[in-house]
Amino acid sequence: MSPPPDQALWDIPDMAKLSISGVSKAYGATVALSHGDLDLEAGEVHVLIGSNGSGKSTLCKIVAGSVKPDKGKVVLDGAPVAVSGPRAAKALGIGIFYQELSLAARRTVEENICLPDLPMTGPFVDRKALSARAARYIALFDGVTGEDFAANTTVDVLRADQRQLVEIMKTLATEAPVLIFDEPTSALDRTQVDRFFEILRRLKGEGRAIVFISHRMDEIFAIGDRVTVLRDGRTVGTTRIADTSPAEVVRMMVGEETSLVVPAQAEAAASPGAVALSLRGLSGKGFSEVSFDLRQGEILGFGGLHGQGQSAVLRALFGAAPAAAGDIALDGQPFVPANPRVAIRAGIAYVSGDRGRDGIIQGRTILENVTPIHFLRNRLKLASASTLRAKATPALAALNTKFAGFSHPIGSLSGGNQQKIVIARWLIDRPQVLLLDDPTKGIDLSAKADLFALVRKLAQEGMAIILYSSEDVELLANADRILVFNAGRVTRELTGTDRTRFHLYEAAYEAA
Repeated sequence: MSPPPDQALWDIPDMAKLSISGVSKAYGATVALSHGDLDLEAGEVHVLIGSNGSGKSTLCKIVAGSVKPDKGKVVLDGAPVAVSGPRAAKALGIGIFYQELSLAARRTVEENICLPDLPMTGPFVDRKALSARAARYIALFDGVTGEDFAANTTVDVLRADQRQLVEIMKTLATEAPVLIFDEPTSALDRTQVDRFFEILRRLKGEGRAIVFISHRMDEIFAIGDRVTVLRDGRTVGTTRIADTSPAEVVRMMVGEETSLVVPAQAEAAASPGAVALSLRGLSGKGFSEVSFDLRQGEILGFGGLHGQGQSAVLRALFGAAPAAAGDIALDGQPFVPANPRVAIRAGIAYVSGDRGRDGIIQGRTILENVTPIHFLRNRLKLASASTLRAKATPALAALNTKFAGFSHPIGSLSGGNQQKIVIARWLIDRPQVLLLDDPTKGIDLSAKADLFALVRKLAQEGMAIILYSSEDVELLANADRILVFNAGRVTRELTGTDRTRFHLYEAAYEAA
């Protein structure tokens, strides 16, 4: 097997338990994985690492049979195999922990652990056998599961960390020789992680072959034997953990450090004005001790791996989620966003990338979708359609929005134009602070270009803007400075020439 030409390091064992070569997967024009290679030995914990969208999860899902590859080869114990589906994977001795938990919410802990192979006596579940089997895996985490955790507790009442432990127990209960764990520790505390690592070391000693994905660099070096790095859908190298360092792993993830220059647009940003928004020690669900000042005319970027508290902070500022502690000041005055209505009337706008949940009003016209904030800001009860059209037209034109008429349903538009409608509704009455929560998710390149051209123009006109994006290029090209989040905290601020992919990844993967 020949490695990809841009490969940095390659360390292949003489005989692998599982070997994957040249695997690819595309969804239409979107390439999720272009050249995936992995060689997994028995008796090792093999780490997969890469940035968001690098192809890690796709590679694992192909091995587990939940995604069918477009091409490539999977070899198990020296023999080519076709993993046609999850049942085939199970029959081959492959078990997987999915980062999107696969638990049945209304079933008990013990039922979930034993799914999908519940012990049966005739047509009935053998409750005694089920309890005995589940108890073996619950006992592995005795003392770290927390209060209100029991075998007969339904999963829907468990905390996030407890649900994640159940998913781990369910994976362990497969007793598979090959185990894949896709971000199994994201919701766990330190004592739970330590116990899980004890179990993994024991399984490794028994000869199990284990794939482990994590975004926490300290975990990777604590549990891994080897690490394979993916970048932009390709496997770029494999090395032994003992022979590398966190900085070298980051370099493999981003390519040559010297090529990662600061974009000219961000470098040439105008000097910001007075402080528009100030946070001191803000804490809440998913974030803690967040402090920063946002100035007029500034685009402040929120960076880091997905789900590290960026969206939670933005939603708290908009009043969509409560803050438990800390202080917020708006234009120098204390501000408490008790709910979105309060935030909107104070001049705070929020654009979510999840337009289906937080943006468009399904089944309504374009006019009805673009004007609700105008009604709220101005406390209107009635307004003529002609007046509303006149108000909305400049905002829609600024984004190059393409639509046939205001009376057409929102569902008649492309995803990019739907998102432009959502953004335009905030621009009819200009806000003081614009919160952009991964706003380009699922929209085309042309729509992205229109959006960021307008965002930079708004900043030049004095608007204070926070931009969170899961696409690093968007942050680096548009943010004046970037706050990097890790485990709900700001771990580093990147300014000036430090705004590079290398420093962004390095900060994102630092230990929390």
